[in-house]
Amino acid sequence: MKAKIVKSTRTPLYRDAGFYLEDIPTAKKAFSDEQNFPRDPDLYIYSRYRNPNVVATEEQLMKIEGAEWALLTESGLAAIDVALSIFQKNNKPNRWLFFTEIYGGTNSFIDKVFVERRGIEAIRFAPEGDTYSLKAFENLMRDSKPEIVFFEAISNPMLITVDGDAIIKIAKKYGAKVIVDNTFATPLLWKPLRSGADLVIHSVTKYLSGHGNLSAGVLLGNNTELLASAIEYRKLVGHMLSPDDAYRLSDMLKTLTCDSKGIA
Repeated sequence: MKAKIVKSTRTPLYRDAGFYLEDIPTAKKAFSDEQNFPRDPDLYIYSRYRNPNVVATEEQLMKIEGAEWALLTESGLAAIDVALSIFQKNNKPNRWLFFTEIYGGTNSFIDKVFVERRGIEAIRFAPEGDTYSLKAFENLMRDSKPEIVFFEAISNPMLITVDGDAIIKIAKKYGAKVIVDNTFATPLLWKPLRSGADLVIHSVTKYLSGHGNLSAGVLLGNNTELLASAIEYRKLVGHMLSPDDAYRLSDMLKTLTCDSKGIA
C-alpha cells in the first residue's frame, strides 16, 4: 500500500536511533559532512549526534533568543556543562570567575566537578547586600584576569539582579568570555547576546517549557567556532534531548509570546 502524503503544521516525530543511509556513497557523504559539525545536517546519522525534532525545536529557540544557533540538552546543568567544558584547555590556567548568587546546583557542580575533579581555579564574586558593585567587579577583573565570567541575570532563588550590560562590558574590557544563565530573566526581559555575551544558557525546565513536566536545557550563541566545539562535546558526552521531549517542547514554546525583536 502506498503511503499517503499528509500535510501537517508539525515536524513528524522521529524516534529513530539511527537513520537510513541507502548506499555506501551516501554513508560516506554523511560521515564526511559530520566532520564539519553542521547544526542541521543534510543527512542525519544517529540521534546522539542530531535529530530532526531536536533541530526543529532549536530553530524555534534561535528565533526567540535572537541567536545564530541553539543546542538542546537533557537538562539545564547539562547545558552548563557543555558551555563551560568547551573553554577548558589542557596546560592552560583555566581561571574562571563565578558570581556567588547562582543556582545551588550550579555552585555544587562547579565545586564538585570543575574544581575537585578537573582542577579549575574558581574565583567567586559576591554582592554587597543585594547588589553587585561594578567598581569591585572591575577591580577583581583587573587583578585576577579570568578567562571566563559566569553569572545569572536574575539569581535563582534569591532574585538578585545584575546590571548585565555593564558586567559584560567590563568583562570584555579585560578579555574574558561571558556566559549568562538567563533562565529567570528569559528572552522576554533581556537578550544577553545583543549585549555582547558569548553564550546564553537556559534551564528550559523552568519558564521556556512552562508546565513543570519536562526537563531540558539549551545553549545559544552566535560564534560558529563555539558551535562546532559545543556540537562535538555534546555528541561525545551524550548530552542530547530526546526527540519526544523536543516534540513536546516545540508545542510548549508556542505559548511563549516572544520573538527575535522582543515581546510579541
